[in-house]
Amino acid sequence: MKPEDAVHKIKSCCKSSCSKKNRMQRETKQEKSGIDETALSWKTRLLISIFRIFRIKQRKASVTAVKNRLSKLERNPASYEPKGLGSGLEVTLKHIDGWPVYYTNPSSGSDNRNYVVFLHGGGYIDEIVPGHWKIIGELTRKANVRCVIPIYPLAPKATANDVVPGMGELMLKLLDEVGLAKVSIVGNSAGAALALATSQWLRDRHSRQPDKLVLISAGLDASHISHEQRIIAEKDPLLDIDGALYGASLYAGDLDISHPFISPLNGNFHKLPPMLVFSGTLDFLYPNSIELKRKAELAGVAVDLHLKKGQPHNYPAFPTPEGREALRIIIDAVC
Repeated sequence: MKPEDAVHKIKSCCKSSCSKKNRMQRETKQEKSGIDETALSWKTRLLISIFRIFRIKQRKASVTAVKNRLSKLERNPASYEPKGLGSGLEVTLKHIDGWPVYYTNPSSGSDNRNYVVFLHGGGYIDEIVPGHWKIIGELTRKANVRCVIPIYPLAPKATANDVVPGMGELMLKLLDEVGLAKVSIVGNSAGAALALATSQWLRDRHSRQPDKLVLISAGLDASHISHEQRIIAEKDPLLDIDGALYGASLYAGDLDISHPFISPLNGNFHKLPPMLVFSGTLDFLYPNSIELKRKAELAGVAVDLHLKKGQPHNYPAFPTPEGREALRIIIDAVC
């Protein structure tokens, strides 16, 4: 099935001066909905305005934009070398089964033997970028952990049938090497879906699981776009449904788009590790995180969902109070 046909198929298928009473009403509403309705910071409001003014969604996320970017990347592949890590780190590069894999460690050494595997986002077609490396640097320094960064192959040259088992094999090696050390996987966007699919792959092989999954703005089901998501997408300043589905269809290759390698929300959640999940209601993918929590908890898996009203895709990566708060929570979780 051509990517265009796959897309067509998927398309068809709070003020501080408020009274105690108002606060209680708001808290009750948040408890029922699971949404943190704290008012947006001015930095977040400014950032969203910038996204809209510069038409980031139209320029970066539409099907046309994705096709144009793929054409450019074919002629001039993007660099994956570390940029934006900051100071105070040691960086080493290994090649494991043909994949470049970076390791970061505090320059001063680390008594903490814990590890974080970071899986970057990019819709399965875009390479790791400085914004990802900045998060990796923060995790390495502030959580005092050793980060492992696989540079996994991208669509359309590689597909989910290559990437998920490849990531699973890499995790098997790492989990065997580190002994009793704590291992967390942190993934954002497409990287979050890859993290969940990898954990399901490990479970199916009766392997040890990572100790925690940290999933940021995860896109977990490319096989179904709900009416609610289409309404959200109209206001989403960053993501375009058709562009996202086009990238997912390239990544699917010969697999059906509903396969758990591409849409891990369709997979089995039994015996998976605890999950820390972040999403915002200005991201059309956020209903995936709610469904993830429902399915995982039914399977006996603990899920700590941080869902913030009005936050865009990947908000924990942004230089805003909300982003910094989310990063602090992640640091505490993995150290």
